Amino acid sequence: MSDPHLPGEPPIPLILRRSAQAKRISLRISQLDGRVTLTMPKRLAEHEALEFARSKEGWIRKHLSARGEDVVVGEGAELPLGGKMYRVQAGTGRRVQITPEGIFVPGPSARMGARLAAHLKEIARDRLAGASDDYAARLGRSYTRLSLRDTRSRWGSCTSDGGLMYSWRLIMAPPEVLDYVAAHEVAHLAQMNHSPSFWAEVTRIYGDYAAPRRWLRSHGSTLHRYKF
Repeated sequence: MSDPHLPGEPPIPLILRRSAQAKRISLRISQLDGRVTLTMPKRLAEHEALEFARSKEGWIRKHLSARGEDVVVGEGAELPLGGKMYRVQAGTGRRVQITPEGIFVPGPSARMGARLAAHLKEIARDRLAGASDDYAARLGRSYTRLSLRDTRSRWGSCTSDGGLMYSWRLIMAPPEVLDYVAAHEVAHLAQMNHSPSFWAEVTRIYGDYAAPRRWLRSHGSTLHRYKF
């Protein structure tokens, strides 16, 4: 049997997942990668789940359209850096160059995405370390280490022993968003919770965080569309 999908232009692949706990069919679209998952009761016939998906096709296509297509990073691709859009272009020399005219990546075209990702991670580490240092000084606490990952479920975290972790993709967001996430995680050095006291610490060391927090909720998932 062919892989389940909704026909049309373009066809939409479907992931069918059976669950002993499910009492009815549920539908979920991942904002990170656009995957459409149908969770269905264990004994339900597959054609019933597919019929349910067909009944929701308009809703599915609307949400996938709003999310936008994934962008494979290579020559000619456009991606955000610090909240501004840049075109990736072939470069010369030994280093990646970022100018108002674009991002110039030297070397073989097949390695362009990987090389640019490595460069962006370097910039992200410097930028996040600087922001973390500043906010830790304002807070009057120290962190023990800083690491970067390509996390899908969170933008940052703080461990009980003072370790900070951030998504390197924050370097693509507007600067105030990166700063807010740094202040948020640093504030956990004093308050390992999300109590009113925690948010008071965020306000004290960062200021009004409503706008960057709202940006993350509305646009943060778009940073995962870029495939390096």
